[in-house]
Amino acid sequence: MQLSTGSVVRARALTAVMDGAPVPVPDPEGRLVHLQFRRFAGCPVCHLHLRSVVRRHAEIEAAGIREVVVFHSPAEQLREHVADLPFAVVADPDKRLYAEFGVEASYRSLLSPRAWWPVLRAIALGTAEMLRGRAKAPARVQDGGRLGLPADFLIAPDGRVLAAGYGEHADDQWPVEKLLTLARRARTVQA
Repeated sequence: MQLSTGSVVRARALTAVMDGAPVPVPDPEGRLVHLQFRRFAGCPVCHLHLRSVVRRHAEIEAAGIREVVVFHSPAEQLREHVADLPFAVVADPDKRLYAEFGVEASYRSLLSPRAWWPVLRAIALGTAEMLRGRAKAPARVQDGGRLGLPADFLIAPDGRVLAAGYGEHADDQWPVEKLLTLARRARTVQA
């Protein structure tokens, strides 16, 4: 079942793959949480999207948002792909969080014509990074599959879902500008 604006997320502590630190969701320090569900370790489309988040990470933090990214790969596969990310990455190989948040997998993730150009672009850029030694190739076999759909949630400190976005194809996620706009609106409403 998909979540909608106003749904309440129960408090939990996830585990960061890089250092094993607890990652509380919602945030007990009063920040908004941008909970992103991505696909698999080394996913070229996910990698390209997360690079856009990294480039604007300081701006995202200044807006009072904490990034938390979930992949359906095991932690040991994720580590080599996310070591340089400045935010928490969480492994969910059993897809428990995916099920709880209503995030699905579908053939339309790659079959949608809207995904074709972004997928080709991400593969080309990812290949160039691999040839330069800046990236690793994804594992040939992905335990959780390759057909996941992305999803984005903006969660208030009290656990309310302020915005929910379920992707219709592999590259259908919130750009940083949309995230910042949603956060500004949320802060205005709370004031």
